Amino acid sequence: MQTNSGAADTDGSAVLVTADEKDPAVAIVTLNRPAKRNALTVEVKEALLEALQRVGSDASVRAVLLTGTGKSFCVGQDLGEHVESLRGNAATSFDTVEKHYNPIVRAIATMPKPVVCALNGGAVGAGLGFALACDLRVAADTATFATAFSAIGLTADSGLSASLVHSLGAARATELLLLGESFDAQQALASGLVRTVVPAEEVLGAGLDLARRLAAGPTLAYAEIKKAVAIGAVSSLDTVLANEGEGQARLGVTRDHREAVEAFLEKRRPAFEGR
Repeated sequence: MQTNSGAADTDGSAVLVTADEKDPAVAIVTLNRPAKRNALTVEVKEALLEALQRVGSDASVRAVLLTGTGKSFCVGQDLGEHVESLRGNAATSFDTVEKHYNPIVRAIATMPKPVVCALNGGAVGAGLGFALACDLRVAADTATFATAFSAIGLTADSGLSASLVHSLGAARATELLLLGESFDAQQALASGLVRTVVPAEEVLGAGLDLARRLAAGPTLAYAEIKKAVAIGAVSSLDTVLANEGEGQARLGVTRDHREAVEAFLEKRRPAFEGR
């Protein structure tokens, strides 16, 4: 958890949901408190969860881009609001983890379509957790990252104790969570946490290019791949093999699979429809 207080700064919406102008099948979900570095109030968390659930269930959306306005992606919990909650009723202050943070991470990680994160700036605490719940990440060269929980006497939330271990290994994850030391975009790139690093002014375009590429692809297969990786990260070999077989059987009867095979034989590019 990390940082400030207040409502949305620009058009009054804590979270913006827009369609990509070039490809309406790409939905853009934008955290919108730039003056507060997109710190997470209850208002923002509820709006973000609603937005993710909406685009996740919209059949016309084939890929999602998650980003922020301003110079930060998200610095985590709004500590101003958190202190008020502690002073009011400390016993219920952390209900937000189960009510907001966990559902947001689940909505991203289990969404049956690819989610790209365009890290326009810093990602701290839950902001880092949200970014790592996405399938692919591109980062601005100005972006920095940190866990920050131990500095305020807390353990991780937003799935970081799993996503950091899966991405970096237990030793590095423990180091980042215990010491809370920040790292920059190039270090994130070297460790595989982000796919590419671009100048800050290009990060939205880079994220959209990647989301458009995914939106044009076999989205049913992408959903099965996301599920398979999640199961593969925590399951036995027998469970992994069984799930892969079931996934192949489900995809084998889709129009997208038939189209891809026919396109290969006809030496042309397949036209995927998500069916």
